[in-house]
Amino acid sequence: MFTSMKKLLYIACLFILPWYGCKDYLDIVPEGDVETIETIFEQRNQVLDWVETCYSWIPSLANIPQNVGLTGADELVANDYLRLYVRYPFTSLYIGDGVQSASQPYGGRWENTSFYAATRYCNTLFEHIGKTRNMQEEEKAQWVAEVKAVKAFYYFELIRMYGPIILVPQNIDVMASTESMKLPRSHVDTCFKEVVRLLDEAIPVLYTYRQKELSRRGYFTKEAALALKAKALVYQASPLFNGNEYYANFVNKNGEPLFSKEKDKDKWLRAAEACDEAVRVCEQFGWALKQGCSSKETDLLNVMADVESSVLMDSYDNVGEIIFQTKYPNTDMYYENHLYTYILPRLETNWNHWNEKLLGCLSPTLKMVEMYYTENGLPIDMDKNWSFVDRYQMGRETDMTTYAKVIPEGTDVLNLHLRREPRFYACIAADRTYWQRGGGKVNPWDVDNNLLVKAYRGEDFGSVYSSRVTQAAQNQSGYWLKKHTYSDIQTNQYPTNISTKSDLPFPLLRLAELYLMQAEAWNEYLETPDDRVYKPLNKVRERAGIPDVQDAWRDHGKNPDMVTTQAGMREIIRRETNIELAFEGHRFWNLRRWKIAHEELNEPLYGWNVLGEDAETFYNYGKPVNVWSKRNFSTPKDYLFPIRSEEVQVSGVVQNPGW
Repeated sequence: MFTSMKKLLYIACLFILPWYGCKDYLDIVPEGDVETIETIFEQRNQVLDWVETCYSWIPSLANIPQNVGLTGADELVANDYLRLYVRYPFTSLYIGDGVQSASQPYGGRWENTSFYAATRYCNTLFEHIGKTRNMQEEEKAQWVAEVKAVKAFYYFELIRMYGPIILVPQNIDVMASTESMKLPRSHVDTCFKEVVRLLDEAIPVLYTYRQKELSRRGYFTKEAALALKAKALVYQASPLFNGNEYYANFVNKNGEPLFSKEKDKDKWLRAAEACDEAVRVCEQFGWALKQGCSSKETDLLNVMADVESSVLMDSYDNVGEIIFQTKYPNTDMYYENHLYTYILPRLETNWNHWNEKLLGCLSPTLKMVEMYYTENGLPIDMDKNWSFVDRYQMGRETDMTTYAKVIPEGTDVLNLHLRREPRFYACIAADRTYWQRGGGKVNPWDVDNNLLVKAYRGEDFGSVYSSRVTQAAQNQSGYWLKKHTYSDIQTNQYPTNISTKSDLPFPLLRLAELYLMQAEAWNEYLETPDDRVYKPLNKVRERAGIPDVQDAWRDHGKNPDMVTTQAGMREIIRRETNIELAFEGHRFWNLRRWKIAHEELNEPLYGWNVLGEDAETFYNYGKPVNVWSKRNFSTPKDYLFPIRSEEVQVSGVVQNPGW
């Protein structure tokens, strides 16, 4: 009797699931027949469901309201409409506002229904899969490896959010004493070592992407596990976790330190070597950057198509650029969340692009618009052939061979929008630039889907309000986000045609990110940069349609020596990373690991006067407009997330500094 009650209590405690993504317990256990864990693991089909459940917390990262990296930094700006949205409140926006709270943390993952619940599922599989009857040992080993990798993934996500975490090598007996359940946090290096240990055990066993059956390619592959290992080691070597003076005195209750006081340069060597190995294996098995489109009318349009497809996965059938991805929780969420980022012509006369659900109230900031390079592959203030001082004045494009169907001919356009790199035009919809929203125009009677963005109030893309509003859907900056959207679908067909685009993956690890980490790690380890730094960086730049970094700075840069020093290349690599991975949820974390978030995230967010009815008033006579001033990042408090106060009190775990 006691044993049965104990098992039932164990099951009840184990199956606490978040509302998103996880299978309900009754989907695993036959309805009306509460089984023990041992019984569940007798049959392969039930173990398969269990593995799926181990992975089921990941899709929340593809959900814009829940992914703090997507809206918690300074890339996108919105008013209170999305913060208070009834169906999916964008609570991550509050983090950038500086109102994070220990009593009710925004975006927290420490709770027992989040990533720690996921690790309990992983541990349970390790403990019981050996008893499954109708499985071959090779398949068992493969599934164990897949779950070890995803457990490492959850640990990594917790570490970059909280720093030192509680490691859970096995589940605690539910009948254990309360005191024995109060586990301490481990030193942050110990936490990273555990991530690497799990991955090192999984990698030799895991199949490559092509070796896996199609139905299992959404789980970790050998290539994805190697990429995650490289990323974890890059984070461990980064300033936030490597000799950070902010946390020199951060200790457990017994006085045991949780951070090392001294920087360890060799961590960068281990990270660089891990990046090299991950790149080697990925390239060996056919992974490559998306490039080579030749179906468009100009070279620029072809490169823009390559950039667009770099974050979109047409099929799980073949390898590509996205090494590890997650699926959107459902099509409706994909459709609604992504289309908050743009709005298309409101005119009822243009039915091909009329859609009342397109709110356009989550928009890129001017900071991100200015982040992108010039056509020469340089920052706009460092290109001697690009007029930085005149960027807020109007001009006209004269090279219509290069910029056909991207910039309108004979039209006044803000200089800031002229002669920019292909990634700018592929990812940002700016006033008086074209936005492709459907198939090409072949016959004279076909609909012209190359839409000219006209952003002044009263125009197709312009505000419908005569004043700035706080709790209604209104674009705040005067820019729209193209990234993550398909340019070959007409807008009114998006809800139906989007289902034809495979399983709507969201990229978590891309080959481009791996190249950028490889360049960064070697640059930080070497005294002087060499080809180990330049080559991977130039692979990303080549796909982006801009010159190699050495050529760009030598031929067009105001300071050609930037590429010859470690400090100069550090600045260049970080900017390249911010551009290539923009709007993918990485900048939020990178600013923290580089320990420069307090320099970047205390600034107001700027854009243009969306109430302006002509160029002079829209561009505020050449002066950017402060469109969102609720900004605060407190050092060192905001570098790590708070653990919920109630959890601190109950578990006895030490709280992060400042909270």
